[in-house]
Amino acid sequence: MTVSMESVEPDSVENSGSTAAQALRPHAEHAFAAELVALAAQDDRPRPARWRLSPWAVATYLLGGTLPDGTVITPKYVGPRRIVEVAVTTLATDRALLLLGVPGTAKTWVSEHLAAAVSGDSTLLVQGTAGTPEEAIRYGWNYAQLLAHGPSRDALVPSPVMRAMSEGMTARVEELTRIPADVQDTLITILSEKTLPIPELGQEVQAVRGFNLIATANDRDRGVNDLSSALRRRFNTVVLPLPASPDAEVDIVTRRVEQLGRSLDLPAVPEGIDEIRRVVTVFRELRDGTTADGRTKVKSPSGTLSTAEAISVVTNGLALAAHFGDGVLRPADVAAGILGAVVRDPAADRVIWQEYLETVVRERDGWKDFYRACREVSR
Repeated sequence: MTVSMESVEPDSVENSGSTAAQALRPHAEHAFAAELVALAAQDDRPRPARWRLSPWAVATYLLGGTLPDGTVITPKYVGPRRIVEVAVTTLATDRALLLLGVPGTAKTWVSEHLAAAVSGDSTLLVQGTAGTPEEAIRYGWNYAQLLAHGPSRDALVPSPVMRAMSEGMTARVEELTRIPADVQDTLITILSEKTLPIPELGQEVQAVRGFNLIATANDRDRGVNDLSSALRRRFNTVVLPLPASPDAEVDIVTRRVEQLGRSLDLPAVPEGIDEIRRVVTVFRELRDGTTADGRTKVKSPSGTLSTAEAISVVTNGLALAAHFGDGVLRPADVAAGILGAVVRDPAADRVIWQEYLETVVRERDGWKDFYRACREVSR
């Protein structure tokens, strides 16, 4: 049975939140259940079939805002509004959505929150790997039932995509270009004809209104398993960029670390904002190949140095500060994490890191403690 958001009682939301609070990483629809209910209550705009919210409300959920009743919707994505609007409206059409970008541009994060806001369920997920079989996208079989009674609907095990088609929900495929090309092409009929044939039973599953699919792909995986032209035509591609400015990236890292910190009982972020800004500065300079003032060229290491990696470095630093320090994020707490993120190739990257330390960090005002901490862990 499908339950609309309007029918969800406040105490059920609290119970859902209580259950989700026990999870190390709650699904988006649980972690932000109160916001989704508040949006549904205030949302009087037209909704596509089986959508929990209107496209306007879905965009507000992702980008944040304040509702007429004063409810604050926290931003889930910090970036150009138009990108989110295009992604949301794509899902309201018959075209699937492909979120493309370099590692750490929040593709998975945006995909999850889109599915949570549109369908109320972000768990209809296929994780793409080199070993993903065709059954993960189409369907599999319960072999005990199959051997005992032969092919039947009872013996069939639906994939997340098949379930989404049957229920008018949003399915997700992560790392699409990691999936072998012949398995990728299983999606062509699903996306073009909105039908999944079951030849063993002489039947088919037709997608009901509300069904759509979000795929993510890393544009650095080009050449791994490139999408066929036939499959790419079935998607509307939205490229998620890296944060446009240092302030935007600091904001993203701070917000996400605060969320993670609350679930892990780590110290508050505000006391460590200087170190967050320092981590972001280092990552951006090495990633861009030049210092923030544009005066010094630096070499870029082999790693991506993404925003997601900056979040990981800061979160690990907060854990060090909490368990082995005084609870305040300091240079020594982030130095080892930065070293691990930068030096992926022990030979080439270590030389690049040492050169950056000596030519940039060492000479920068107010960075002496950071320089010493990095030198200490780099020996």
